[in-house]
Amino acid sequence: MSYPEVPVGAVLAGSARRWQDRVALHYGTRELTYTQLYERACAFANALREAGIRPRDVVAIHLPNCPQYAIAYYGILLAGGTFTPANPLLPPADLAAQLADSGAVAIVSWAQAFPAVPVQTLRFALVTNREQGLDPAVRLAEHGSADHAAIDFEAFHADAPTTAPEIDIDLDGLAHLAYTGGTTGRSKGVMLPHRNVVTNVLQYACLGSGTRWDLDADGGIVLADQGPPEEYPVRLGQSVVVNVTPWFHAMGTVGGLNVPLLSGTTSVLHERFDPAAYLADVERFRATSMGGAPPLYAALLRHPDFAKRDLSSVRALSSGAAPLPVEMIAALHRQWGEDIVITEGYGLTEVTMGATANPSNRSGLRRQGTVGVPVPDTEVRVVDPDGEPVPVGETGEVVIRGPQVMIGYKDRPEETAATLRDGWLHTGDVGVLDEDGYLRIVDRTKDMLLYKGYNVYPRELEELLFREDGVVGAAVVGRPDPEVGELAVAFVVAPGRTQEEAEAIRAAVNAQVLPYKRIREIRLVDEIPVSAAGKVVKRELRERLR
Repeated sequence: MSYPEVPVGAVLAGSARRWQDRVALHYGTRELTYTQLYERACAFANALREAGIRPRDVVAIHLPNCPQYAIAYYGILLAGGTFTPANPLLPPADLAAQLADSGAVAIVSWAQAFPAVPVQTLRFALVTNREQGLDPAVRLAEHGSADHAAIDFEAFHADAPTTAPEIDIDLDGLAHLAYTGGTTGRSKGVMLPHRNVVTNVLQYACLGSGTRWDLDADGGIVLADQGPPEEYPVRLGQSVVVNVTPWFHAMGTVGGLNVPLLSGTTSVLHERFDPAAYLADVERFRATSMGGAPPLYAALLRHPDFAKRDLSSVRALSSGAAPLPVEMIAALHRQWGEDIVITEGYGLTEVTMGATANPSNRSGLRRQGTVGVPVPDTEVRVVDPDGEPVPVGETGEVVIRGPQVMIGYKDRPEETAATLRDGWLHTGDVGVLDEDGYLRIVDRTKDMLLYKGYNVYPRELEELLFREDGVVGAAVVGRPDPEVGELAVAFVVAPGRTQEEAEAIRAAVNAQVLPYKRIREIRLVDEIPVSAAGKVVKRELRERLR
């Protein structure tokens, strides 16, 4: 593919001119059309400029998914600023550390989360809440102290001009300063220029919808020439999704915000994942697509409403953040039939969002248990510890090269040098490539166990656990042992099962693996801890073992 020389704001600009009065966002009782969303984003950009925000200034968004988030995100980029996302559930110390590391000069925060914001370190802070998301005419009571009072988000840009400010935006300047998920340690600031973001959005938007991109007369990005409906059943300008993927995560910002807007999608926003409410809105809004991490599908499959709701409008499912268990894929096909298009992709914050995907057209070859093939202009290798490619079918570290790869970690030259080597991003993930270039993620390097010198991959054991009757959640971690190295311990969610039945599950799995791979202990739990992006937080499970 080729890619346009335009900033990220061109995604919304082109979509607004193309889709106009189509609903872009539905939030409770409020709807914003594409035109309205663009006008509010332009107003916010102008208000930021008036408040002194200049190109490359970093502005944080500290919100759940809501209309204000989309307005602020595009407004920051249209003003030439750099967007940095912050999980609104971050503890105060972690939030302060991220804001300090990013060099943020301003923040847009959620009223309930605002007490965690170190306002004294910022030029100014804006605050909003759910009531304002439903009705922008609502004005908020003052937050913060007299010295560090927050500014009402809606009042801040209510009267600003609704046309985009004329700014020469450097495409090599940072659009996103995104932070790694922190499931394995300290979060790092990933530097992503406008070029990276536009590239990754188009890689997935064009591949996923069977289209090519074009620029309108004013330089906005639009999609054109979609493939036939029998191949691509979800059509441009007709799709509806219920969105629970957090926009403060890479998969959310690119795959859950930019790609849907470019495709003319109506996104029904939920601040948090409630399976009953999610299924109700899939039925109510006749959603055409569903997307999320594996824990979302696991929760839906075991919810009693899953079999009761009319979900026949859904034509495509997508999954990311972690591999989708094969047994779960089979269960989804049992619900929707073999015609449903189920695609998995793979990526990480360091590649803007993604690097691989399974084909999204009906006749495309999708291989269960894999995360697909590299997206356009992207190379994937599996290498040994010396960086040399391993033979087809053998495990090694996944490395990636492509135009969406980050330029580095902010202010961390040593960690950047360790991760970006000879033009390749070293992911820390263990994978296998087959003869046709389909990638299977085996595990994280840091999750791999060593038992008497043998490599044990928890992912293999987790797949087997998911196949056992009644198991709806599973995670395997290592418990240090001075004699053998590490012992595999399984945490399993199996409602209604006794410990005796859990031991039978352990025995059934162990009968299918070599002796050194066996699960040594099984623990029944109510839930598996996951991050906001849907990744299992194995660090927390290891802490439980201590």
